[in-house]
Amino acid sequence: MPYEPPTHRVERSIRALTGARLVAGVDEVGRGAWAGPVTVCAAVTGLRRPPEGLTDSKLLTPLRRAALTEVLTDWVTSYALGHASPQEIDALGMTAALRLAAVRALEGLPERPDAVILDGKHDYLGAPWQVRTVIKGDQSCVAVAAASVIAKVRRDAMLAELGTAHPEFAFDSNAGYPSPVHRAALAELGPTPHHRLSWAYMDALPRWRHLKLPSHRDAAADETLEDAGQLGMF
Repeated sequence: MPYEPPTHRVERSIRALTGARLVAGVDEVGRGAWAGPVTVCAAVTGLRRPPEGLTDSKLLTPLRRAALTEVLTDWVTSYALGHASPQEIDALGMTAALRLAAVRALEGLPERPDAVILDGKHDYLGAPWQVRTVIKGDQSCVAVAAASVIAKVRRDAMLAELGTAHPEFAFDSNAGYPSPVHRAALAELGPTPHHRLSWAYMDALPRWRHLKLPSHRDAAADETLEDAGQLGMF
């Protein structure tokens, strides 16, 4: 399906209105997974022409994402990743865990950005960061699209590595999202140390329900949004 390539329009607007010099694009992946961390990438790209084919990671095949990431990691001015573990998600709820991962990513950049373009409509970052939220920013903004692709590829690789100790869960193919193989392994074997134990799926596991932790309303809401076979898409 044809798509419009991302542009620097939002970044130029932020620079013109606020005088910001360094603008970072931020995107997350793993929000709706049942296992693994939520991962945030912060990317600074400047106003250079982006690599051919750059767009939201969900619109790219795994092979194209991997090839593009090799180009992007050299092309971007800088980037950094931040993660919040399943244990932190259980303890804090998803909104706070997202903020934690995002701050870790932003603070991992060599220079603190003056402004942040955040994918989506909700500002989970907040003060003291100067944030512009952009719905479908991973399709329309160059820096956010770059962050989207890098975050997806790096988290997928992380889940594949975690899955070597738990091959029955097929983390290498589902990235911790609820595929049929993942669901069947959970029912039979119970959760691994990489699972989010406060989430509602635990209620449907009679043998393992006793392991469920108290849930957070925001985590449950995020789970519901992405719990229908959206295998690693976010």
